[in-house]
Amino acid sequence: MISVPLIFTTFCIIFIAELPDKAALAALILSTKYRARDVIVGAWLAFLVQTIVGVAAGSVLTLLPAEPIRIASGIGFLVFSFLAFRRKEEDDAQEEEKASNVLAKPKRPIWLISFLVIFAAEWGDLTQLATAALVAQNHHPIEVGIGAVLALWAVTVLAAYSGAKIGKVLKPRLLNILSGVLFAVIGLFIIYSAMS
Repeated sequence: MISVPLIFTTFCIIFIAELPDKAALAALILSTKYRARDVIVGAWLAFLVQTIVGVAAGSVLTLLPAEPIRIASGIGFLVFSFLAFRRKEEDDAQEEEKASNVLAKPKRPIWLISFLVIFAAEWGDLTQLATAALVAQNHHPIEVGIGAVLALWAVTVLAAYSGAKIGKVLKPRLLNILSGVLFAVIGLFIIYSAMS
């Protein structure tokens, strides 16, 4: 039976973590130059592939002894928290601006360009690692995968259609702090429950 609360929890964790991320900025920048629908299609495909990889990695981790994996998963979330606090939105914006400038005159379909930019930006990213850690922790790859994909797709739609409006309402620094706190709380909870 599918656990809707786990899908919702995963959605919330990944959504908050992805909002200030470079992939959201890439979708935002690409959609200022190209049709939003094409950007979204490419980004959604990239996120789907990335989530499948994250879920597969987490599923492999479930084959190992449970207690060490839970502790490692908790430590992983604490590392994600640290990295979220250190994330610099200006550096991500400049990096994605450079990437989109290179793509100013596309020779390939826009959806493919979007796919390649988002796929490269997300490889080994916090949200992909968090997805793997959530699967390893909960042993429910389908629910975690659904929650993660829906969160990543929602962020893409927000970035592509809202553009600069989101940047004015939700400051990336605030989102970095929120995702850092969320990852820290989850990490501490997992370690505490594994040690009890």
